[in-house]
Amino acid sequence: MMSQPHLPERPGHNPDLLALAREAALPPLSATFARVLAGFDDALFDRAETAGASQLVFLDGMRELRRRRDDITARFGAHLRQAWAALEAAAPLSAEAALAQAGQGDAGLSLVSEHDLESRLAVRNFAAVVLREWKPVLARLDRRLAWISGVDGLDIDLNPIGPEHIGVAVHEAFGVCDLAAEVRLVLIKLCEREFAVQVGRIYRDVDERLAQAGVMPAISQPPQRPAAAPRPARPADADAGMPHGDDEDLSDPQHAPAWARRFTERWARHRSELQAGNPAGYDGTPSASGQNMILEALHELLAQTRHVREDATAAAQVAVGQQRPLSQHEMMSVLSLLQATPTATLRAAVGDQSESLAQRLKNEVISGATRLGVDPGQARLDPQDEDAIDLVGMLFDVMLDERELEGRSRELIGRLVVPFVKVALLDRRMFVQKTHPARRLLNSLAEACEGNAGESQAERALMGKVEEIIDRLIAEFNENLAIFLTLEEEFREFLAQHRRRIEIAERRATETQRGQEKLELARSRALAELERRLQGAPLPAAIEGFLRQPWNHHLTMSLLREGDDGESVGEALALADVLLEEVAEARRHVVGKPWLQSIQPGLRKVFASVGLHGEGSVGAIDALHDTLQAIAEARPELERALPELPQVSLPTPPAQESAALDLGAGARPENVDHADAARYRAMDIGTWLDFIDKDGKVQAGKLSWVSPISSRLLFVNRRGIRFCVASPEELVVMERLGRLRPHVDDGAFDSAMQGVIDRLDPQTSTVH
Repeated sequence: MMSQPHLPERPGHNPDLLALAREAALPPLSATFARVLAGFDDALFDRAETAGASQLVFLDGMRELRRRRDDITARFGAHLRQAWAALEAAAPLSAEAALAQAGQGDAGLSLVSEHDLESRLAVRNFAAVVLREWKPVLARLDRRLAWISGVDGLDIDLNPIGPEHIGVAVHEAFGVCDLAAEVRLVLIKLCEREFAVQVGRIYRDVDERLAQAGVMPAISQPPQRPAAAPRPARPADADAGMPHGDDEDLSDPQHAPAWARRFTERWARHRSELQAGNPAGYDGTPSASGQNMILEALHELLAQTRHVREDATAAAQVAVGQQRPLSQHEMMSVLSLLQATPTATLRAAVGDQSESLAQRLKNEVISGATRLGVDPGQARLDPQDEDAIDLVGMLFDVMLDERELEGRSRELIGRLVVPFVKVALLDRRMFVQKTHPARRLLNSLAEACEGNAGESQAERALMGKVEEIIDRLIAEFNENLAIFLTLEEEFREFLAQHRRRIEIAERRATETQRGQEKLELARSRALAELERRLQGAPLPAAIEGFLRQPWNHHLTMSLLREGDDGESVGEALALADVLLEEVAEARRHVVGKPWLQSIQPGLRKVFASVGLHGEGSVGAIDALHDTLQAIAEARPELERALPELPQVSLPTPPAQESAALDLGAGARPENVDHADAARYRAMDIGTWLDFIDKDGKVQAGKLSWVSPISSRLLFVNRRGIRFCVASPEELVVMERLGRLRPHVDDGAFDSAMQGVIDRLDPQTSTVH
């Protein structure tokens, strides 16, 4: 057996091992990309044959691909070498930052085109596919590469050969080509299909070679799981799923509070496992015995709180007569009638926060049974059926109360109440099985409706699809739950397309904010230079007007395009200094000097930047010249004013949305503790927070970008539109005022169920 070289526990930067990994990764990746690229022109030709009106677009793309193949391959390899060099320098390059800068060049404030944004999203999808297929290998590579490069840690954004950087390399590779948007997306999709598998094999090879070289070999072994302890024998009634212990007679009603406590503890554990992303693959569905335990405890909790939730009249009605429970067939018949033609009172209850939807549903079921010929004096609801109606009614009450569902969205979600009562009667697992198709469909429909006011064409199309899905559910759902699976799969595909548009909108919001911050910084710097030059004795009107308007505009645009060290910036500052020196000479009555001669080309450039050309520019320079001459001759009456300049102004950055949140005069961000602000500075991109306005309305915002200039945080709403821009200090103030809180959203159904539990459990809140 080959002996392994001795390696310290953390070797820091190890050039030999880095060279080994580089040779195992970069040449194979570039060669494999070149090999699959060679077949893409044939794929485009095949696509052209079936592309109809777009045939020429694909044929042009095929020719462009053949012409630029070497350039494409070179650019692909160049990015990976750049990312690897950054790792060797112990300063790993962020793929996110590299992708954001790709193709910008000297564009300054220019926004990224929609086609480019779509390309960026496509390579992100490519990266996601690779990560999904090769996640364990990549996790080991991250650790091994960090270990031999001496950095604190690598992740998917920093690993120079990780899928994110390969996606950036693909994006930049095709960026050299003049390709139509649909052709570029097809090529990236081909990479996803042809290249991704080969990439994974290269990862595996690099990982194995590093392990053989002695780099953290132990992590290649799967973790040993401890043997499961033998289960104790179950009592005879274990099928009921009821917990036993401590000689407790659980049939005694006096033990109901213990049931409630045990249930809420189990439910809280169930939710925490979901939110923690259980590494053992837990999908949110308890075992069969766990499901039964939760359901039985939930029924007990409902029974114990029913007298609190129902009014005296309803309780009296239940107690009258020797009533029989409605049969399953009768219940389904009544609910099918309500599903097809909901009564006006039921529709009104959906929009009325003061009425219990569960109680209204039960009244409507008894009333509907009467229409079928059942004597209301002889009929009642079966306790389990009543529990199902209570749970669904309360679940929709919570959802409609606490989520951002208004107008048409509220009406559409309300139409789902009766179908979900039928599901609850047919399959109680809906309440405890996270992957239940009815539950997943409700989550997707609620996501589409929440905050959707139909303000854009995309939102209106989404609402139209929601209405179509609900119409089909109401028309086709009898007692076969398969319809939920069919509709959920169809709607999920549609929603995925909508989310893609949201991602594009979010990236555009980020690009816009980045440009505005660059503009704001340039304006501030230009203003500081202007104010410094205006100090001292007042300047003649023409000179001051020149500095305040065309020169300030020209300097701002130069700073925006080139940054502080740009050539045009230096020229503009030097021009102003020369002009002020000539003003000083004129005030010393130096007569006969050829004023402005050395800076006339620069003056013409400044005036041209505000749209003053030709004779207009000559007239403006003459006005400056004559003003200096008049000062030198001590004849102020001969001073001239600048001619009227074209109306050119820089765009004014909008007021930051944090100010619009009206924090109040007493809230001073500068008094915030640094440790509190640091929590928000360290917040991960993609984190959601709940923003609460002064009227108590809650809107979720997602952290989309943190400005490297101002450290302000950009939040977008569920549509990807800029919603709030605030500093960490302002966010702390908002939190203290009760206007900001962590956002917990594991789906509309799960959140609403937690709300139901909170309302039922007397230890957590007052029962509604």
